[in-house]
Amino acid sequence: MTRVVADITVSLDGYVTGPDAGPGNGLGTGGEPLHRWVFSDDPDDKRILAAATKRSGVVVMGRNLFDVVDGPGGWSDDLGYGATEVGKPPFLVVTSSAPPAVRLTGLDWTFVTTGLEDAVAAARSRAEAVSAERGADLDAVLMGGGALVGSALAAGLVDTLVLHLSPIILGAGTPLFTGSRPRQLVQREVVVTTTATHLTYDLE
Repeated sequence: MTRVVADITVSLDGYVTGPDAGPGNGLGTGGEPLHRWVFSDDPDDKRILAAATKRSGVVVMGRNLFDVVDGPGGWSDDLGYGATEVGKPPFLVVTSSAPPAVRLTGLDWTFVTTGLEDAVAAARSRAEAVSAERGADLDAVLMGGGALVGSALAAGLVDTLVLHLSPIILGAGTPLFTGSRPRQLVQREVVVTTTATHLTYDLE
């Protein structure tokens, strides 16, 4: 069964970037330690990253994040979705209008201009199609940014929430939980590594 999985790294005080995040400064000022686990040699960190990449039937991101990964200093042939694994799944970008050009032309991009709910529905449908092609249960993964994931959680569009809790306090930046309604979460897994605490919840 195809799930909608929100998968994002967050600081102890609830930020997914430091201040002034944008193209050329994707994790914001002081935010680089958030993703230390992504490049870690810890076997559990590596296993979690590989499993997340493998299960991704389609990946959804917001326009701000797209501008970061497609901009100068963003993803390359050596660095893409899954850190050291170049992005392979189809990508859906939630945006008010498609960009005039795309630098990363080697990836499968779809720009959804009709809102988050339509994007998530399209992602689930496409992930189901990719699952059927590959004979595997794959997910529609919401990778960010924080506004997109927070909005999806508030709208009740997420089945599973995966948080990579980084041991850092940023004090400011892009918050994850804004305008969220009260929700009951079911804790499914906790994995503690040398660089992060990986938390998996199902949403009721």
